[in-house]
Amino acid sequence: MPRRSSPRRKPTRDALLRTTGGPQVQVYLTPEQERALDARLARIEGHLAAVRRMLAEHQDCNSLLVQLAAVKSALNQAILRLLESHMEACIIACAMDAESRAALEGLKEAMAIVLRKT
Repeated sequence: MPRRSSPRRKPTRDALLRTTGGPQVQVYLTPEQERALDARLARIEGHLAAVRRMLAEHQDCNSLLVQLAAVKSALNQAILRLLESHMEACIIACAMDAESRAALEGLKEAMAIVLRKT
C-alpha cells in the first residue's frame, strides 16, 4: 500500500521552530514531551530486547506471551501520550481560531492510523 504524504501544515501559533545542527524544523512537541516520549520508547526497546533474549533462551510460550502483552501495552501508552501531546500542541491551540477544522481533521487522521494499527 503506497504511503500517503501529508500536506505541509502552516505553523500554528504554538508550533516551535528548532534548529538541531541542520535546517530549522517545525516541531509540535515541547522538549519535555519529546524527552518523555523518547524515554518511554527506550524502555519499550529494552523490554523488547529482553523478550528476544527470552526467545533465544527457549523460555516457555506463556512467559513470552505475557511479556509481549506488556510490550504491547507499553506501546499503546506511548501512542496515547503522543496523541495527548498532539491534542495539547495542535488541537487545543488551534480550536480557538480559524485553523480548528484542519486541526480536527489532523486528529481524526491520527486516530484512524492508531485504530487501524491496533
